[in-house]
Amino acid sequence: MKWKSPLLLLVGIGISNIGAWVYLIALNLIILDMTKSPLAVSILYMLLPIATLVTNFWSGTFIDRFNKRTLMILLNLIRAIFIFTLPFFESLFLIYLVVFIINIANTIFEPTSMVYMTKLISKTHRQKFNAFRNFINSCGFILGPSIAGALFIIGTPNLAIRMNAFALILSAIVILLLPNVEIKDKDIPLQRINITLISNDWSSILTFSKTNIYVTLVYILFSMITVFMTALDSLEAAFATEVLSLSNSTYGFLVSIAGGGIIAGSIVNALFANKLKLNLLIGLGAFFTPIGYIIFAFSADFIWASIGFFTLTFFLSFANIGFLTFYQNNVPVDIMGRFSSILGMLEAGFIIVLTLTIGLATELFDIRPVYIVGSIAFFGLGLIILFIVAVKSKSHYFGQV
Repeated sequence: MKWKSPLLLLVGIGISNIGAWVYLIALNLIILDMTKSPLAVSILYMLLPIATLVTNFWSGTFIDRFNKRTLMILLNLIRAIFIFTLPFFESLFLIYLVVFIINIANTIFEPTSMVYMTKLISKTHRQKFNAFRNFINSCGFILGPSIAGALFIIGTPNLAIRMNAFALILSAIVILLLPNVEIKDKDIPLQRINITLISNDWSSILTFSKTNIYVTLVYILFSMITVFMTALDSLEAAFATEVLSLSNSTYGFLVSIAGGGIIAGSIVNALFANKLKLNLLIGLGAFFTPIGYIIFAFSADFIWASIGFFTLTFFLSFANIGFLTFYQNNVPVDIMGRFSSILGMLEAGFIIVLTLTIGLATELFDIRPVYIVGSIAFFGLGLIILFIVAVKSKSHYFGQV
């Protein structure tokens, strides 16, 4: 396998990811500073799943029929423009509105990049590539907060947000250098996107889901990991700064430690990619990731909080790599955009409900007990996933190439 294009793709992903972490931390602190309310930050996290519900019922149809590289470039430029304008708004409503538009672009970008990666990387190299991708994302974990902290010292969170806009433009330039993976057939006319086509696509995905029940079940269960993590992460900044009394810079360092966990997990996976079975990766990740959240929930100081963060991200890298490879190997690439978009709506609905529930609970109760209950419930989900993929697994779905 020639690694020039995959490495170039990893560079583009890395630049975008670093900028995203700078943007996320800065925006969290801006909203928390404006409102002094964890609920206001929770609403910020809810905007992504709301955007998913608005977008995903039609976006999969669009993604599977549009040039993936071109679409990724356009989406990066759109996000860059709106992110750059974000610091000019002082109204909380207008900030939410702009973030909502940015999240629509994010919602389309993620499945588009997944389809592109699946087409670019051969099946025999996907697990190793996903390990490297996880490593690049972990660099964003470390460098993003570090850069954000440095920008907070020399400037403001608004400066940090503008830097993300430039990062997205740079990422778009890198993607422009990647090969076109689309196969054009002049004998097949372009289809007009309409309600009938979208309806037919929904029917085809439902048919695929019914005939591939185990694949769909694993996908939905793993989506629930994202649901719990998003809901709990919406309280993360408030928990660290208000419950543990950490400064903004110390909180940034805590997130960097989490990045170290992903780096360690990714290195282990990259070194032993040919020996680690996918169901083992998913099962261990699903079991130990919530344990990290539980440690963080009961922590009383920075040391225990950092242990919790390192634990959850180390094992999260196992779960992510295992699931991404499982997904790429078992869902046909020509329907991948529609499959992830349609089932993503279910995930988005659960994220909205759980994040809102947790956000409202913090208005009635202290943050710590809410976080503890959420972490324990998350652990229950981990046990279910461990049982499904490790104990009752259908091994042919997890076969190594």
